[in-house]
Amino acid sequence: MPAIFLAHGAPPLLDDELWMRELAEWSRSLPRPRSILMISAHWEEQPATCSNPAGAPLVYDFSGFDEKYYQVQYPAPGAAALSARVQTLLRCESSTRGLDHGAWVPLIPMYPAADIPVLQLSLPTLEPGPLFELGRALAPLRDEGVLIVGSGFLTHNLRTLDRSPRPVTPGWARDFDAWTAEALLELEFDALLDYRARAPGVALALPTHEHFVPLFATLGASAEGELPAFPIEGWYLGSLTKRSVQFG
Repeated sequence: MPAIFLAHGAPPLLDDELWMRELAEWSRSLPRPRSILMISAHWEEQPATCSNPAGAPLVYDFSGFDEKYYQVQYPAPGAAALSARVQTLLRCESSTRGLDHGAWVPLIPMYPAADIPVLQLSLPTLEPGPLFELGRALAPLRDEGVLIVGSGFLTHNLRTLDRSPRPVTPGWARDFDAWTAEALLELEFDALLDYRARAPGVALALPTHEHFVPLFATLGASAEGELPAFPIEGWYLGSLTKRSVQFG
């Protein structure tokens, strides 16, 4: 299976016809997974912890949106077998937590039948190096039919969103996105791991880092020399890059 990183969007993404179509088309190009392991920006817990292996109600971890988003359901099967396997690969725990919107929002267009077991794994740290090693530990799952998914945003500054009819992408966002894309294409993992010091515009692109760092789990799960593709590109509300990454 591939290892991927996707831009997940808030619940209003479900009303964005273009982005929904892009996610659906991307999933149709992938082999069908036996199960899915999601590593979302919206669950930080140490040590690494698995969501409820039997499945659980969704986590509506947002506020201020239309009531309809709090009624969304995604009844994916439990992933007890995957949970047990992850716990053999990592020193991690299990919880009663359900899937947060960083998991279920993109899964709705990608796998709308909700018939594939889904497990979520917490971010045990925001440090790139340990997350890269976590991805390396999870890499064997790819040969077992598991789709490993890092879910976040390569740029994420909510104070700079442009909700006008013709949103403008600021230069710092373009610079950071272009730098990240080039580093990925050149497999410059050392530069990426040191992105806080090397990337242009990082302070504006990422006032906080939880949306970027799931990328490192995806990088760690990639095979040596495996080149990435960018199945989805473009911009959302001006400064949010939709760039998504696929290895394999």
